[in-house]
Amino acid sequence: MRSARALLTTALAVLLMAPLTAAEAGNPPPPPTAVPLGIPLSDVLLIGGTVAPGPNGKAAIWNISAGKPGYLNAIDPATGASLVSAPLPGADAGYAVTAAPDGTIYAGTYNNGHLYRWRPGSGNTVEDLGRPIASEGFIWRLTTDPQGNVYGGTYPGGRIFRYDAASGAVRDYGQIIAGQPYVKSIDYANGKVYAGTNPDAHLAELDPVSGAVTEIPTPPGLPDIKNVAVYDLNARAGRLYARFSTAYPGPTFVYDLATRAWVDEIPASHGLDISPVGDSGEIYLIQQSELKRYDPATKTLTGTGLTFTGRIQNARAIGWAELGLPDYPGKSIVGTLWRGELFRYNPQTGKSEIFQSAVRREPIEILSVAGGKESVYAGGFLNGGVAIVDPATGASTFNRFSQTEAILEASDGKVWIGNYPEARVYSYDRTKPWSSPEYSPGPPGTPDNPKLRVNMKADLQMRARTIVEVDGKIAIGTVPEGDRLGGALAIHDPVAGTTQVFRNVVQDQSVFGLAADRNIVYGGTSITGGLSTTPPTRTEGTVFAWDVRHSRKLWETPITGAGTVSSVALGPDGLLWGVAGKTIFAVDTLRGRLKRRFDLGTTTAGGDIVATRDALYAGIDGNRIYKLQPWQRTTPPVFITHPNRRLAVRGNNQLLVTTGAQLFRIDLNR
Repeated sequence: MRSARALLTTALAVLLMAPLTAAEAGNPPPPPTAVPLGIPLSDVLLIGGTVAPGPNGKAAIWNISAGKPGYLNAIDPATGASLVSAPLPGADAGYAVTAAPDGTIYAGTYNNGHLYRWRPGSGNTVEDLGRPIASEGFIWRLTTDPQGNVYGGTYPGGRIFRYDAASGAVRDYGQIIAGQPYVKSIDYANGKVYAGTNPDAHLAELDPVSGAVTEIPTPPGLPDIKNVAVYDLNARAGRLYARFSTAYPGPTFVYDLATRAWVDEIPASHGLDISPVGDSGEIYLIQQSELKRYDPATKTLTGTGLTFTGRIQNARAIGWAELGLPDYPGKSIVGTLWRGELFRYNPQTGKSEIFQSAVRREPIEILSVAGGKESVYAGGFLNGGVAIVDPATGASTFNRFSQTEAILEASDGKVWIGNYPEARVYSYDRTKPWSSPEYSPGPPGTPDNPKLRVNMKADLQMRARTIVEVDGKIAIGTVPEGDRLGGALAIHDPVAGTTQVFRNVVQDQSVFGLAADRNIVYGGTSITGGLSTTPPTRTEGTVFAWDVRHSRKLWETPITGAGTVSSVALGPDGLLWGVAGKTIFAVDTLRGRLKRRFDLGTTTAGGDIVATRDALYAGIDGNRIYKLQPWQRTTPPVFITHPNRRLAVRGNNQLLVTTGAQLFRIDLNR
């Protein structure tokens, strides 16, 4: 048996022979490099649209597709081919597309709130007419009058404007209903403009000459207008069709403009629009997952046999077109769905079909990212989707899904996915084929994967914003729906299949970030609610500790001067670290007492913080990442200057960084 002295001598010899690191050799380590992993998410997202003459004078389907920038598209309803694909500089997307009597197409957009114009003969080029009202960043819907003037509804001021097509002059009619920040829907009929609001469902009539506003009484079958929008509004042949709902099915009420009375209710209609009237006065709409014919005279609905599947089934454009196809004589109903599919139906033959149009796919901004044992996971904003990425090569597999707020690969290899809306949470078995009946079904008979595990619609929650594993369970932090405050902490038991939802763990605050150790979950909160216009009741975001086994809050600590703690992480020093706007801070986990604070940024933009076993990395101001060493008391150095929105770590050796639609990898501990 070897002596202790011999063992020590051998160990020292091994250490002496080991190569020195750059720092040990007296040389500074090389600067970190952000290795691009490409754009893992891309898809079609059509939002607003209409059916109107295209560049060849025949009926085309006009839509805005989301992107950076968004595009104004015209699609041939006979072939699905692209007729116009015009970039909208500075715009992300838009719900608002309308046609003037002379064939001019107008588009209203967000987040820049601009109005664009396409004239016949202008090809793939639009005119940017600027922002009609300086204070308004969203144009929600547009309509035109017989003279070609354009009317639009806006956010955040809840205003209506008129754009004079002849002179270019803009008239601002002001906020239409006091206290309502969204004019969500709009249409024109018989010399009046009609508008619907959000978050409370008011319906107003505007006299565009005098500017007088008259509110139309609520339909008698609608008991409450709180947190219900007039999401869609169409004027057709002396009637208003107003859908009081959200992006999901709800009742459409029919209002007779002559008698000024509500005369019918069409339940469970999908929106987002209905067709113009046909030769017999009929209209078509999607209702209970089927294209239906509605007869206003008899108030009857008749099915067409054209059915829709998946979670999103609303029309992004719908109207009449002559297709010149053998099975589609005369006029047919045509339209588009959200992922660029084109649908059509012929009333004479009953022929119908759905097929993919040629609208171009656009990159999707990454909203969530997570590192796994073998892969990286990226979740998409707005268009949604989940991509599984090879961290070495950037090769990715894209799966259609809803807006993905949070992703976690748990210790057992299951992937948990938090979504918008309804604060839904799914589990995905990465060893089995992806098949989502709501968004991207596999071959017939393929089991659901991901599987829906949690839905917090009944708990008035909208966004499953953050997910961690704690004590064998899954903890979820959420943001509430609609014009309300009070997020939730949900604890899901995967074995029992049960979920406990604790609302207002921090009173009137949303849960933006989570971290966990043993049976304790730690959270970061925001004073914000479901909508940016919800007035907060608190002034400071907090961090808190929650005992999962005993279902009780241990402590709560406000962070002075910060409305939102956007992210938290447990550091290698045992402290709970967080990012709150321009501030990085740390508290002890026993009582939540402040131990460190560094004010490094210049904005209140939300940042992210993640930890390895050696250090923490925090994104500040959206363009710098700081490295924090354990027990550090001096101002931390900038690790890398790089645009960033979300951060994640994979093991202890890779930092993942998102920049818009791009994903990057930084190799650590080199």
